[in-house]
Amino acid sequence: MTESPTDEVDFGFRRVPRDAKAGLVREVFERVADRYDLMNDLMSLGLHRRWKEAMLDWLNPRGAMTLLDVAGGTGDIAFRFLARAGATARAVVCDINPAMVEVGRDRAIDRSILDRIDWLVGNAEALPVADRSVEAYTIAFGIRNVTDIPKALAEARRVLKPGGHFLCLEFGPRPDVGLSGLYDLYSFQVLPKLGELVTGKAEPYQYLIESIRRFPSDERFAAMLGAAGLQRVRQRRLAGGVVTLHSAWRI
Repeated sequence: MTESPTDEVDFGFRRVPRDAKAGLVREVFERVADRYDLMNDLMSLGLHRRWKEAMLDWLNPRGAMTLLDVAGGTGDIAFRFLARAGATARAVVCDINPAMVEVGRDRAIDRSILDRIDWLVGNAEALPVADRSVEAYTIAFGIRNVTDIPKALAEARRVLKPGGHFLCLEFGPRPDVGLSGLYDLYSFQVLPKLGELVTGKAEPYQYLIESIRRFPSDERFAAMLGAAGLQRVRQRRLAGGVVTLHSAWRI
């Protein structure tokens, strides 16, 4: 059954109108854009860098590849990709939040990266990118913020060339049993207070933790990838299931 724009969807542990979620997510990231990368380091104890490198290891950048990195406004994945892929590669960064894209552009200028990278403001559910135009699509810690995940996955398939690689890095809603108690304590008690200390705002980090708990299980997300027409779906759980790396291909 087709869902109407007035249907409610998860926004953390709250239910909100479907057509309101994108704006609410945009507000969350506008409030923390200037400290986003610092908070990633603090929240993950620097481990997000290893996880992103693991994603790029699996991608194996090479040659004249074009990467589309979605929800990657600060440029972290794109910069790593260009450093690995060589002088003929290109990256396109697309993020729904103009404030995040502005941070990324400033970082690119600071790094003297003035070409080989394009910056777009756009929604993962309706990408401003041509059909079959990129060899790789990545999204790191962003898919859970999308209102309609199946629509975003269908868009990923649309923009990938045949033989193109889809990679998603996302927090898992259920880490291994031995970590679950400590993970809950750290997530719900420590992270919002850390966010408030560093950025002056606790609420965005409360939402981010809640959104992790609402994200589909690894099995369900794999089924969603298959339903979107992506094939050869594989997953790697990292850090005891705290994060999962999802891989699929457009054949």
